Amino acid sequence: MKKAITLLFATHLIFTTIGQTKVSTEERYDQYGQKVYRTSLNAEVRNGILVLETPKQDYKVWFDMRIQTDGQFFFNDQMNPIGDGFSIRRARFAVKANLTKNWFAELDLNAANGALELEDAIIQYNFSDDLKGLNTRIGNFKEQFSMSQTASSRYFNFMERAMVVNTFAPSRHLGWDATYSGKYFLAAGGLFFQEVKDLETLTYVEDNNKDFGRDQGYSLTGKLVLQPFGENKNHGIHAAYAYSYRTPKTDVDPAEYGMARYSTRSLSSINRKKYLDTDLIPDLDHEVVSNIELAGFYHGLELQSEIINNKTFRKNNLETLSFSGFYVQTAYLLFGGIQLYDKSQGEFNQPEKGKKWGDVELTLRYDYINLNDKDIVGGSAEGYTAGINFYAARNFKFQLNYSYLNHDRYASGKGKLYVGHDVNGALTKDPTKVVDAAGKAGNDYGQVGVRCEIDF
Repeated sequence: MKKAITLLFATHLIFTTIGQTKVSTEERYDQYGQKVYRTSLNAEVRNGILVLETPKQDYKVWFDMRIQTDGQFFFNDQMNPIGDGFSIRRARFAVKANLTKNWFAELDLNAANGALELEDAIIQYNFSDDLKGLNTRIGNFKEQFSMSQTASSRYFNFMERAMVVNTFAPSRHLGWDATYSGKYFLAAGGLFFQEVKDLETLTYVEDNNKDFGRDQGYSLTGKLVLQPFGENKNHGIHAAYAYSYRTPKTDVDPAEYGMARYSTRSLSSINRKKYLDTDLIPDLDHEVVSNIELAGFYHGLELQSEIINNKTFRKNNLETLSFSGFYVQTAYLLFGGIQLYDKSQGEFNQPEKGKKWGDVELTLRYDYINLNDKDIVGGSAEGYTAGINFYAARNFKFQLNYSYLNHDRYASGKGKLYVGHDVNGALTKDPTKVVDAAGKAGNDYGQVGVRCEIDF
């Protein structure tokens, strides 16, 4: 008995020593000969994420990695054949750290299909005491505009965001913002500049500066979210309005500076055809983008919708253009799980699973976008998507989506794609020559997508 107690105590001591390594009292110096100050770290795996933290919890660093492997298969695509295929949709590597009680930093890279891109590079200060709930950050990050756009891809109910979000909702840009999360509301606002993404974008910015002396341009983005149920975990309502004023940026080819262009792929990263594309719109003065959001959740049920409007103001007395779109989606957990809403961010997170083995979620979405107005015909489209998500007990998700895409006769990909038949029965890329009845023109097809995701 005494030997068993001794062995148990020794085992406990070994694992405690591994988790709480003591720092020796011997002095250490950096490569510049300066004395460094050291603190021991506790190592833990929290929900599959490696976390290193000081005993006083005044410093913490953790990794946030994600792999998403996608496959998609297309049906009834005789008009413009689409190749089936697979891809690494995202391969993310992020390091995040709480450097003190108030200072936070993040560096996030993506190497999807071997192409390296910068995602987030954030320096953030979180206020405390009387200003608790207020934070401000500077760097490269998502503008607070659309709850679908700002939500992490690890929490997607569907494989791809709605078409209108991909087209008009601003994503990551270099800038500064501030956010305040109160008991019943969330308010955010910021000043943003050019996109920081990859070598091509950097070259555009530098060439616009070097060869033409152009300002980088700016955007002013603000958002107000009402949350009348406060911090209730089981049910809540989200109602928001966002507004963004945007001037031309230098993160585009110098030959395209001062022009607008709106385009999107139709709920697929594997199908590289862009049916919806306005092509270049010259004489851009500025854009105004607004968004109305309405969402709610009750235990395992989630509802979410957004209406996004874009107004493109042009120079030389040209008429202002108006484009818009919306989506409505719902998700329901079958085995007792709870939809989780992050009040401080104004968006949904990964749900709380109802069973030890995980949970299953059913999803439905309708989305619509219209890029036709006045002298611009970029096309319009509807997307109908149904999906099943399987959440494993720990950090694995499998998604199955079926989507049906209905494009109009103007969704020709800048005149490169067939959109119907002419009077002779031949396929044509010119919407003015299409004789198909209303609702019959345009390239319509179905697609099935699968995704395997692991977070670690």
